[in-house]
Amino acid sequence: MSAGESSGSVVRRILLGSQLRRLRESRGITREAAGYSIRASESKISRMELGRVSFKARDVEDLLTLYGVTDEAERDSLLGLAREANVAGWWHSYGDVLPGWFQTYIGLEGAASLIRIYEVQFVHGLLQTEEYAHAVVARGMPGAPAAEIDRRVALRLARQKALVSERAPRFHAVLDEAALRRPYGGREVMRAQLRHLIDMSEQPNITLQVMPFSFGGHAGESGAFTMLRFPESDLSDIVYLEQLTSALYLDKAEEVAQYEKAMTRLHEDSPGPEESRDLLRGLLQLA
Repeated sequence: MSAGESSGSVVRRILLGSQLRRLRESRGITREAAGYSIRASESKISRMELGRVSFKARDVEDLLTLYGVTDEAERDSLLGLAREANVAGWWHSYGDVLPGWFQTYIGLEGAASLIRIYEVQFVHGLLQTEEYAHAVVARGMPGAPAAEIDRRVALRLARQKALVSERAPRFHAVLDEAALRRPYGGREVMRAQLRHLIDMSEQPNITLQVMPFSFGGHAGESGAFTMLRFPESDLSDIVYLEQLTSALYLDKAEEVAQYEKAMTRLHEDSPGPEESRDLLRGLLQLA
């Protein structure tokens, strides 16, 4: 199973869920009534429509019947989507150290054609060196067994492979200067991390900008966020907001539009890629 196929299964779950929601709403059927028809709760229907759970073929068949979908071609198409949506992701083997709420994000990240991020606390996970990642994970999990820290670092490094794959997404990162000045792992680790950022910024699919302290207040005032865009035209952009014990996935047009404005302003207000490389070189000399 390729990483692309397993990541795509998350997108297919979301696509199928959104289509089931559209069909239900067009018939004026409540989530409670839909849940009753498949012997499930209203919250289960909600999770299905958000693409947060796997789909049983029988449940999809029963819902399609309830929603009045009788055309065999349409039913077969949606049932095929359900089968593809249940393919396990490559990250499933990291389930022992991977929170359930983060599994959805890894699938979406792997399926995206464009990833845009703003980060303020530390260097983004897709751009971290192994040593820096180890320092970040260890700092965030005091007292954790060494084996668990190593597993989490290995997962982070596995995610990075997408950036250099044949179907690599475009990756546009804005790193706040604070993320580059906050030390993790000691002087040599930070120097190696800065050199790595300079190297990665020269990759054709990667755009890296630094938001300097000297600019003052800026559009990233609400904190770190990620925007994901997908090759499927019927799947809207998703904004990902990570919290300490959970995450938010925003896809409502008006909410995404606000983050789009903030991201655009960050791109416009930050020095361009070449100037940002100069900033990184300057920080490297000081490190």
